Amino acid sequence: MPANLQITSPSDRQKSHHWLIALVLWPMLMVSALSYAQSRETVMVPMRDGVNLATNIYLPAGEGPWPVVLTRTPYDKDGLDNRADTYHERGYALVSQDVRGRNDSEGENRPFENDMEDGYDTVEWIAEQDFSNGKIGIFGTSAPGITSNLAAAAAPPHLTAAYVTVAPDSLFYRSRFIGGVFKESHSGGWLRGQGVSEEDIDAYRARAVLDDQWKNTDFLFYRQNVEIPVYNVGGWHDIYAEGSLSNYLYLQKEGNPAARGKQKLFMGAFGHGTLQGDLTYPGGGLISGDQEEQFRWWDYWLKGIDNGIMDEPPVHFYMMASARKGNVSDKNRVIASDHWPLNQSLTRYYLQPDMRLRTTPPVKPEHAITYTFDPENPVPTVGGQNLGQDVGPRDQREIGERDDYLRFESMTLTEDVVVAGHIDMELYVSSDAPDTDFMVKLVDIYPDGYEALILDYPLRARFRNGQEAGNEAMLVPGETYKLNINMWSTAQTFEAGHKIGVHITSSNYPRFAVNPNNGAALDDSRTPAVEARNTIHLDSDHPSAIILPVVTETLD
Repeated sequence: MPANLQITSPSDRQKSHHWLIALVLWPMLMVSALSYAQSRETVMVPMRDGVNLATNIYLPAGEGPWPVVLTRTPYDKDGLDNRADTYHERGYALVSQDVRGRNDSEGENRPFENDMEDGYDTVEWIAEQDFSNGKIGIFGTSAPGITSNLAAAAAPPHLTAAYVTVAPDSLFYRSRFIGGVFKESHSGGWLRGQGVSEEDIDAYRARAVLDDQWKNTDFLFYRQNVEIPVYNVGGWHDIYAEGSLSNYLYLQKEGNPAARGKQKLFMGAFGHGTLQGDLTYPGGGLISGDQEEQFRWWDYWLKGIDNGIMDEPPVHFYMMASARKGNVSDKNRVIASDHWPLNQSLTRYYLQPDMRLRTTPPVKPEHAITYTFDPENPVPTVGGQNLGQDVGPRDQREIGERDDYLRFESMTLTEDVVVAGHIDMELYVSSDAPDTDFMVKLVDIYPDGYEALILDYPLRARFRNGQEAGNEAMLVPGETYKLNINMWSTAQTFEAGHKIGVHITSSNYPRFAVNPNNGAALDDSRTPAVEARNTIHLDSDHPSAIILPVVTETLD
């Protein structure tokens, strides 16, 4: 153990108040990783309830104390062995910790349920060590980003700043469920990878109504306690895109007074894994963020170096455009702005009986399209904001022609339509089933017909009034309802020569769990699934429309 590493217990005064991309390329990094590991000391840090968490401490050469950068991960604390020297060269001690119940840490593996308390206790333990100067930053990507947010929400006194990449504002609304629909491949797959039992995953799947357990562990309900500057990094094709935006907007404009005006945001054109398909975005950013930008952040907040980072516009985002490999538009670029959202005009593109999209509402007094949704034959997932694989704006023509898949498109655009901000869909529907799903996709249609997926989001009909207790309501067969579908946000230039597309269906599997249409309780797996006759209304009395935030200001 280094001579200046003094292990102490947590203070009695403490109150109860992706992924980290572990790129362990072992054959290439074995020698260097071993050398870095020699400067590593592993200790068991005690939490307030007596559980001990395995923690790696990497100290620079020479005499401290130093500012400290911390990450807390379910993916193995040793994954930073090969990166410690980078932090040392910049004058930082590095601490990496296995979260409770994972790898070498004690305790029960219940993802994110103890991370506010454990984050608080770890930060304050670090502050009491001789190697620490009391200035502590926390960082992480994906799950470690979630633990970083939760630690910040606990407001430990010595936590000074955070750098959080691709982490949601809410596990409940942005991760486990979207529009009341369980994210099957994302949440189910990730939980399995964390060693969570199928029984517990089934229990997660059935908890689509907000309850006290969700509230007690969800950053959304504690973020008002965040007092520090946070640099949020998100990707338009990432699973947590809207969460990154929401975190920034809340902390910057509405959050704790100590945090307002000190936040930063970068939204890139990347996904939660390598983009697949035929599109590529030069300079679109990385899921792990820009390490040099991270050090600029630490230097300013942990060392007090006036490097100009806080004089720069708080928002940088990637404006996506035509991006076929080998023919990428120069309208793909990063834009700096002092505000988000941009100045915009909310423009409705109405679904028309002739399968067109127009900015004028339909004039027919009655018109509807009905299709049969068979839960045994769901529409397959092709691209989207997925986890690890099948990521990004893939060609929706791969789905093929289906009776339960409706395609609407604008006329060929004669000038660019620049969209940046939050998108909603107002959809008038009816069904003969007590419950069913409706899925909406926003698509950029290229001149050759390529259907590049931009966004795809669902709404489970029983949750049309919200997912809070008491809001669940079944459909009355044949009655028409207006659904407001939250499509999240994007920044996309639909270029002249392209078309804007909207696709409507009732399934997207395995991205989203399939609705059995039977209206049974969420934990009922025995009631047989049934087909649903679902109807989309598009007439003068039921003007279904997607609402696009068309930019009205001049962009760099």
